Amino acid sequence: QVQLVESGGGFVQPGGSLRLSCAVSGSYFSGVAMAWYRQAPGKQRELVAAIFGGDSTNYADSVKGRFTISRDNAKNTVYLQMNSLKPEDTAVYYCNLWRTAYWGQGTQVTVSS
Repeated sequence: QVQLVESGGGFVQPGGSLRLSCAVSGSYFSGVAMAWYRQAPGKQRELVAAIFGGDSTNYADSVKGRFTISRDNAKNTVYLQMNSLKPEDTAVYYCNLWRTAYWGQGTQVTVSS
């Protein structure tokens, strides 16, 4: 059974950094596309970043230059390094096995002074 488990969320002041992790089990991982999404209160879930075979990446315009998605195939884990955080980055962040119904449980990120 495929499982995705996120960790690393929390509370941070504007300008701060957090690194989210998503550990994947039950699925072939190396080269599989993965993505991070987020959902803020009252808003639709939106794609934040994705990493594809060959480690090519794609980012939402709102996070380009601030967030970095990466993966460690030896650990079956995908990461989202978030720098220069803004209050508008506050949301529940979810990892997703790209274009599948497999999602993590979500991790809350709150950016506030």
